[in-house]
Amino acid sequence: MEEKHRKQNKGGHKPKINPKMNRHVFRLTDEENAKFLALFDQSEIDNKAKFIVSLLFGKEMKTVKIDKGTVDFYMRLTSFHSQFRSIGVNYNQIVKLLYRHFSERKAAAFLYKLEKQTTEMAILCQKIIQIAEEFEAKYLKKE
Repeated sequence: MEEKHRKQNKGGHKPKINPKMNRHVFRLTDEENAKFLALFDQSEIDNKAKFIVSLLFGKEMKTVKIDKGTVDFYMRLTSFHSQFRSIGVNYNQIVKLLYRHFSERKAAAFLYKLEKQTTEMAILCQKIIQIAEEFEAKYLKKE
């Protein structure tokens, strides 16, 4: 009978080729710790040890800064856009109702008043677009 030489499986994970055996400890003040945590959050690295190693050995770090003012401006601009769309829908409904419930002459008189308001709103819309473009040129252009 032939004897088979098998390697016995001891379980566990495979040993690493280059294990990290050296450990370093350092202490930070509350102010330093707050700054460290802020940098760590901005880096989007998933653990602090990798973050520290990347800082020590000059690996590239990714930092994302969110400007609350820009986000707020964008949200308000989006809100303006939706309000203008709803005004357009209401405008169409008013024109249909005027022609349905009033005579041609009376409907035309009301439409003339509505047209004046619409031109004022169009001027306001142009100003909003101009301010948005100025804001984009000044603050949002990527370098």
